[in-house]
Amino acid sequence: MRATIGSAGFDLASAEEVRLERGTVSLVRTGWRMRAPPGTFLEVRPRSGLSSRGVLMVNAPGTIDRDYAGEVKVPMTFLFEGGYSIHVGDRIAQVRLVADRPVRFVLGTVSPTTSRSGGFGSTGR
Repeated sequence: MRATIGSAGFDLASAEEVRLERGTVSLVRTGWRMRAPPGTFLEVRPRSGLSSRGVLMVNAPGTIDRDYAGEVKVPMTFLFEGGYSIHVGDRIAQVRLVADRPVRFVLGTVSPTTSRSGGFGSTGR
């Protein structure tokens, strides 16, 4: 369910008790199986409130292909010593329905249309 009418994603909650430990990845069950309608796919994203506590979704964002029919599980880890407990019903991620537009790639060269170049953080000062 959406937390508010303006929420971009639907919350996913844990269906099990899990203890996250530093240096390990746990696949946290949600109890949900869902299939996206034609022309779309589902994207699982982390909840920002958890990251501020050191809880991370490992493969963010995660993609759920249209033909996947298994249970949605969220790969999670904890950054600090001491561990972190997830309880049944804790909101652990969000899922979004994303348009999947057809695309065709053509092999060739790309001419720059701007003066930008560089890479990660190249626009930073």
